[in-house]
Amino acid sequence: MARLAFIGLGNMGLPMVRNLLTADQLVTAYDLSAELMKKAEQAGAASASSLSEAVANVDMVISMVPAGPHVKAVYQGPEGIIAKAAANTLLIDCSTIDVATAREVAAEAAEAGFEMVDAPVSGGVGGAEAGTLTFMVGGSKAAFAKAEPILQAMGAKIIHTGGSGNGQAAKICNNMLLAISMIGTAEAFALGRKLGLDDQILFDVSSTSSGRCWSLDTYCPVPGPVPSSPANRNYEGGFAAALMLKDLGLSQSAAGDTGAKTPLGAKAQELYQEFTDSGHGGLDFSGIFKMLDGDI
Repeated sequence: MARLAFIGLGNMGLPMVRNLLTADQLVTAYDLSAELMKKAEQAGAASASSLSEAVANVDMVISMVPAGPHVKAVYQGPEGIIAKAAANTLLIDCSTIDVATAREVAAEAAEAGFEMVDAPVSGGVGGAEAGTLTFMVGGSKAAFAKAEPILQAMGAKIIHTGGSGNGQAAKICNNMLLAISMIGTAEAFALGRKLGLDDQILFDVSSTSSGRCWSLDTYCPVPGPVPSSPANRNYEGGFAAALMLKDLGLSQSAAGDTGAKTPLGAKAQELYQEFTDSGHGGLDFSGIFKMLDGDI
């Protein structure tokens, strides 16, 4: 049984905490939201009144915060985790952030004597609730070996991607691919409708042909063919388009920094920017079909 501090109790963090508690881990939770802290307490977590209190005398710190500046805020500075955590505490950041920030914070942690991994996730809120997340973990082999048993309490697949920052690199590459494939799938259905094809028939053909992909056969962007897809819930829930736009921004920043050519990634960012700017950033990212089909 490990003593854990969990920082960040949003849509992903709170269900992750619940799964850690189900696995009989001792969790001290911290978030700026009193309401979320109360929910963590109701689930069985201890609560801390400050970040420094949360990370004192624990074996591991897990963070799940929105973006790079938030990661810097909780880890760096005189009141940050690196300054306040006890020696030999393992640091695990599950946020999705830019590679440069992940490597900067990991380097500062290493200089202070801490092992740290970046471990962004795939699987969305549903995966967080079910404990079926995929973790992409960057860091040393030794740090990965220490983190893996705890991550297994929250996920179904734990992949060591290489050194510090490589977890973030894998996440943004994967999500760029996902955005591109979703747009392509949505365009196919939009064109199919214009040509008089029934959605189910196009699904039956493409899901068993060379056009098959996850965006089609598991997360179909039109209502009907895949009952569990957000398209059947008016695109509510799932992975918000605004979050996909954030990840596309990370991918394009990385492409610019490295000189990688990602023209489809750039176009995907442009289209999701248009979709969110039209007031639909809270819809699932598959809802971009509505824009491509002319519904919004």
